[in-house]
Amino acid sequence: MTSDQERLTQDLDNQDANTQVTNPKETSRKASFWSSFWHSQRENGKIFALALALALLIRLFVAEPRYIPSDSMEPTLQVSDRLIVEKVSYHFHPPRYGDVVVFNPPPQLQRLGFNGKQAFIKRVIAEPGQTIEVNQGQVFLDGEPIDESYIQEPPSYQMPAVVVPQGQIFVMGDNRNDSNDSHVWGFLPQENIIGHAEFRFWPLERIGRVE
Repeated sequence: MTSDQERLTQDLDNQDANTQVTNPKETSRKASFWSSFWHSQRENGKIFALALALALLIRLFVAEPRYIPSDSMEPTLQVSDRLIVEKVSYHFHPPRYGDVVVFNPPPQLQRLGFNGKQAFIKRVIAEPGQTIEVNQGQVFLDGEPIDESYIQEPPSYQMPAVVVPQGQIFVMGDNRNDSNDSHVWGFLPQENIIGHAEFRFWPLERIGRVE
């Protein structure tokens, strides 16, 4: 073999050695990986969107968290307590005596400057058609004194007997003498009720049902 032929043969060998041969199987595996990755991302996006939609629907129609901004419901509820407000049951029955309800302020409070979407929380004391009176530190319902072991202290004010109209309720704060409630501004339309304060989830040492 001549020297020119030897050099040509060596150059061809070197070129073969430096050439990277593409493995079809490796290319297929890479394509499959990226296809699976982007598919999983699309699926995760769909799951996230569904979870967000469900969360919004639950908050709008079923239940929502609320916190206590004032001491008007002490000792039952403390400032900064976190509650779950259940929003379904009042579609099937009206609020009942003893329920702790969350509501938007009625028109008489809105006229005093309260935001129509600002939430209040009080206890139902009288239902439509019932007569309520406050006299000498005692609340009377249909002429009978009611047991109020949950209140902070007896009311220090007087209120003449009034009959609750249909479609409305009478609500009071458990902290009787520091509560902006029905004894101040009148009856609460049932349509203003957001829901029933059902469960306290914070603080942990007082977790449990609201009663």
